[in-house]
Amino acid sequence: MALRKGIYIVTGIMASGKTTIAQMLAEQFDKSVHVHGDIFRKMIVKGNIDMTPDYSKNAVEQLILRYNLAAKVADQYYKAGFSVVIQDTYLGKEVHSFLQVFESKPVYFITLNPNVEAIMEREKKRDKRGYITWEFESLYKVLINENPKIGLWIDSSDMTPKETLSEIIKRAESEARIIV
Repeated sequence: MALRKGIYIVTGIMASGKTTIAQMLAEQFDKSVHVHGDIFRKMIVKGNIDMTPDYSKNAVEQLILRYNLAAKVADQYYKAGFSVVIQDTYLGKEVHSFLQVFESKPVYFITLNPNVEAIMEREKKRDKRGYITWEFESLYKVLINENPKIGLWIDSSDMTPKETLSEIIKRAESEARIIV
């Protein structure tokens, strides 16, 4: 089954495979863009406030700004004729407000949900370290307990990236498409 043109959002906690899968997914289209939502955090030269377990109101405001900027960029690329794959750690109650920002349709929401043991193994193999202020289990609990159960959830614990992509391609139209 071929993927339809749309905006595909790939989320999950750090080391769940978002960047790898989002890139592979974007490569499935003839004309596509891969938007790294985290780039908008990295653009802040001074005054960045990271989301930590004891986050502040200002940290949430910056997070919402980052989410909104990523959504607006995705919309603009989509309107210019591209399929868009956007990835970031979209967690908690802010997910619903993030999804409301999109003007373009269809929107597909894909959550990569490998277990904590798989996350720990993947983190060891990465060039970057994501788990500095967060513990594996506490961030996983936020995903499981606070994220809306919408779209396509994939437990990719025992899957290769290629197998994960295959599942997305097979199930995206029937399970990942959401109404916002």
